[in-house]
Amino acid sequence: MHEQTRAQLEAKEAELVAQMDQLAAPVQDQGSISFGKRVGDGTAMAVDRLTAVTAHDNLQALLTQVRTALAALDDGSYGRCIVCGEPIPEGRLQARPWATTCVRHG
Repeated sequence: MHEQTRAQLEAKEAELVAQMDQLAAPVQDQGSISFGKRVGDGTAMAVDRLTAVTAHDNLQALLTQVRTALAALDDGSYGRCIVCGEPIPEGRLQARPWATTCVRHG
């Protein structure tokens, strides 16, 4: 059971790292943020970059959960809520193998 869970978590970790690398890659043909010739050009570019930063932060948070779950597999605490110590329901772990909290604390 834990071998399958570890494989799922490692695959998710690799996926998240790849997505973060893609977001961090330099964007071609955009140059620096500046005001364009038309009203809103600079604003649209700034919004795009803020959206990318938010996406990166969300991916980083999920990656932290995945790595915490992998560490829990290593130390034998996988499947226990990190807040209250109660078992995390099996259905929750099947849906989100990286879950580190029970529903009440999630």
